Amino acid sequence: MKSVLSRNFYKRKTDIVAKDLLGKIILRKLPQEIYLTGIIVETEAYFGEGDIASHARRGKTSRCEVMFGKPGISYVYFTYGMHYLFNIVTEEEGSAGAVLIRAVEPVKGIEMMKTHRKTSKVELLTNGPAKFTKAFQINLKDNKRDVTSGNIIIKNNSLKSIYIKSSHRIGVPLDNNDHFRYYISGNRYVSRILKKEINR
Repeated sequence: MKSVLSRNFYKRKTDIVAKDLLGKIILRKLPQEIYLTGIIVETEAYFGEGDIASHARRGKTSRCEVMFGKPGISYVYFTYGMHYLFNIVTEEEGSAGAVLIRAVEPVKGIEMMKTHRKTSKVELLTNGPAKFTKAFQINLKDNKRDVTSGNIIIKNNSLKSIYIKSSHRIGVPLDNNDHFRYYISGNRYVSRILKKEINR
């Protein structure tokens, strides 16, 4: 499909990819030709060594080796004993980086998302990284998937313009003045609004 983002899209600096993913469409294909789609409205950038919040802060390990691999590959991990988080690898191969998808605006397959999330409130379906993966049925089986093809892909969107804001990453107070969390201003599916934010 021509509208699917190419590998070169992800083969760039992580913070740039994190911003540019906003407004794009994520599509998840389930069995029986069932499709779930949403608009990406919130992301976070994670880098390599020196990034205190990154799994790659101490270099390559068995857990984070995918972050050093081919751009455009998914990095899914299990956290807090209950949640899956979905990231997409960025940067040149050999240089660690990944973008966390924090929130999406549900578009297609909303009734199925409600079943997966066990809630009837649309605004609560995907307004957080663990809520999103639950709604889209993403788990460790989806680790190391190629998002330029296959069952999870990211597509361009025809949105005319979006207003982007940024803040420090959620749960990372040591970010200080770094703003590596990006979101679409005014979108009701953004996970939370912080006092300290700037326009981008």
